[in-house]
Amino acid sequence: MTISIEFILLFLSILFLVSLFATKAGAKLGIPVLLLFLGVGMLFGTDGFGFEFQQYGTAQTVGTIALCIILFSGGLDTKYGEIKPVASQGIILATAGVLLMAFITGTFIFYIAGYFGIQLSFLESLLLASVMSSTDSASVFSILRGKGVRLKKNMRPMLELESGSNDPMAYMLTVVLIQLLSGTGTGYGPAVLDFVLQFAIGGAAGFLFGKAAVWIINRINLDNDSLYPILLFAFGIFIFPATYFLKGNGYLAVYIGGLVLGNAQIVHKRSSLRFFDGLAWISQIVMFLTLGLLVNPKDLLPVATVSLCIGIFMIIGARPATVFLSLLPFGRMKVREKLFISWVGLRGAVPIVFAILPLAAGLEHSQLIFNVVFFITLLSLLVQGTGLTLVGKWLGLVKDSDGRGVFQDFDIEMPEDIKSTMTEIALDETILDHGKRLMDIQLPEHTLAVMVKRNNLYFIPKGNTELRPGDKLLVITNNEDALLETYRKLNIKDYRIKRN
Repeated sequence: MTISIEFILLFLSILFLVSLFATKAGAKLGIPVLLLFLGVGMLFGTDGFGFEFQQYGTAQTVGTIALCIILFSGGLDTKYGEIKPVASQGIILATAGVLLMAFITGTFIFYIAGYFGIQLSFLESLLLASVMSSTDSASVFSILRGKGVRLKKNMRPMLELESGSNDPMAYMLTVVLIQLLSGTGTGYGPAVLDFVLQFAIGGAAGFLFGKAAVWIINRINLDNDSLYPILLFAFGIFIFPATYFLKGNGYLAVYIGGLVLGNAQIVHKRSSLRFFDGLAWISQIVMFLTLGLLVNPKDLLPVATVSLCIGIFMIIGARPATVFLSLLPFGRMKVREKLFISWVGLRGAVPIVFAILPLAAGLEHSQLIFNVVFFITLLSLLVQGTGLTLVGKWLGLVKDSDGRGVFQDFDIEMPEDIKSTMTEIALDETILDHGKRLMDIQLPEHTLAVMVKRNNLYFIPKGNTELRPGDKLLVITNNEDALLETYRKLNIKDYRIKRN
């Protein structure tokens, strides 16, 4: 039976709409939205509404493209100034940490698998562990940024650096072990050399391609400004295959290329970054929905017990051991910080995408590996993702909200070179008790009230402008601390902050 394009579009649109509506309920319940996307995919799959999708190759392609976009977007949003103080810790977690995680988990799997009637060799156990050895960038980015979690002590940059740069190590471990198990490898020595070369070439290619992209974007002078985000997208996609053909690691190159571009001055940078924010979310939705369609829930039941055992060990055993051992050289880091880093060892779409590789290679226990990885991903998102904010507060690492959020009434962007803070204030009777004119609101020096929204009208106020309850006031300052202190004195609580 031939399926019409109209039916495909209808199905995809319904899938997207259901997923997006589910995020509203998920936000209220504190459930990670990516878990909901996986759940919606499973709901529409074979054991749900009956849509059959067993195209592992297609899913791998979708996952690879989506992961490139997510990593590139993550690099674009990461500032050198934020990651510089934690770069050493992040890189060690992304390299040695992945190796430790794979070895500790693989050894555990090898010794306990027999108790569940599963016979895995040590290499097969290491393969299963390697597939799950990296933290998932899509999950970490979406939860830390989507929930607006504000972490102390450079925790967020470190976690995002680790999750954005540790996929290459997990991927290369997975590929090397598949080659050794399938007999297509050349031995341990050449495998280690290839390992090192891929990292070196990937890092260098990402940096050079990123620099080249900056030079071209700033000099190409396109007639239509709307084409600049598309140009940036083209470079992001180009870096992955170009690095692959240079025998380097494309995932690492994509992230570093995004990092170079995100920290450079390029034309139409603001609109391009906003374009990529939306594109990264679309990529996450498509990737998780596709992977959700791929699995049959009934196939997870036979591996539920062993997967639960492995997953719990990874959360409370392997991940903390990995973090504490990897960060031993950094004596100043407190135990509670290491405990929180341990908790944010989220698994997500990346392990599922990597778990397709053994299936494509036709390894003996490949379907078992895929089902176990999928189950543990669900467990990780449900337990670690849902409890992230709670654990952060319990450890004293989550900052109180300072009103930061998306502006509701003033969609204004400032050039990146202008270091300022904008705030949006909703005026009420309490604020206006000090006087109804703008001059009666004693704002600190270097602070301007530049616009008022009244009903659906916008106007620029003067000192003697009479303000009314319900007005929205846009304020720009370069002295944020003084402004926040003024808000406290005036008992102003309903405001939002946008920092440049």
